[in-house]
Amino acid sequence: MRGVPLWKLLADLTPEQLVKLLDLSYLEEVLREEDALILFRANLAGRADRERILKSGYPGYDTSVGWMAYDDDKVRDLTNRAMGQGFSAFKLKVGSADESRDLRRVEMLRTMIGDSSTLMVDANQHWDLPTALRMCGELVKFRPLWIEEPTHPDDVSAHVALARAVVPVKIAAGEHIANRVLFKNFLQAEALHYIQVDCTRVAGVSEFITVSLLAKKYGLPVVPHVGDMGQIHQHLVLFNHIAMDHEAAFLEHIPHLRDHFVHPAQVEGGIYVTPQEPGASSDLKA
Repeated sequence: MRGVPLWKLLADLTPEQLVKLLDLSYLEEVLREEDALILFRANLAGRADRERILKSGYPGYDTSVGWMAYDDDKVRDLTNRAMGQGFSAFKLKVGSADESRDLRRVEMLRTMIGDSSTLMVDANQHWDLPTALRMCGELVKFRPLWIEEPTHPDDVSAHVALARAVVPVKIAAGEHIANRVLFKNFLQAEALHYIQVDCTRVAGVSEFITVSLLAKKYGLPVVPHVGDMGQIHQHLVLFNHIAMDHEAAFLEHIPHLRDHFVHPAQVEGGIYVTPQEPGASSDLKA
């Protein structure tokens, strides 16, 4: 209605207007309304510098190289293509019935991309805690940036145990953490290092911003789970960086549904190009 993209709609709001969008109930012991205002106001001064990202674009990482069903040859082929397209960060699925297959594939990908590129692995909740501890211990030697969803997404204590066990490798999760209160529990317990909140899982943009504020208070980066909805998250990571000074880490790129959107996300040289069309980039073709 206002003729602007979502990132600009949010970035143009004052701290007071932003706080009015948020439901901070059940967070009072860690994030009250006055705390949220302080966080937003504290980052007003540096906004002009951070707005440069609107021209340079937001970095992406490629998940499409490493789906579980892909054989080794396909992983190699897709990784070479992704590197040719400018990507320097890659994620591989683990959690096979054959654990040796996981380890072989991770070693293969690390060898292909070299030490200068970033590797992540994602178990999609497959392991129980004993298995996760064993497998994470094996995976650490390949120097992944993070191990994602290593066990059941509701098991806070298991994530705490894993977070302590895999140092300096990080634990990432959030695509199945469904609301701000659960995120508060994980953050209070020091169970996560990368916050993968998904606005479609937590029921909207407002709750996404609330979780981003929580993460900022705890000094943790927000790297949203994308699935196929990088369409909306490309706006939200820009807002996070500009308004909250969140690190511009990178955003997952999965292009499988792009042909169904009126304005599909544009990724060039491994970088998300800032969307300029009005809306949230989520309009579907008829």
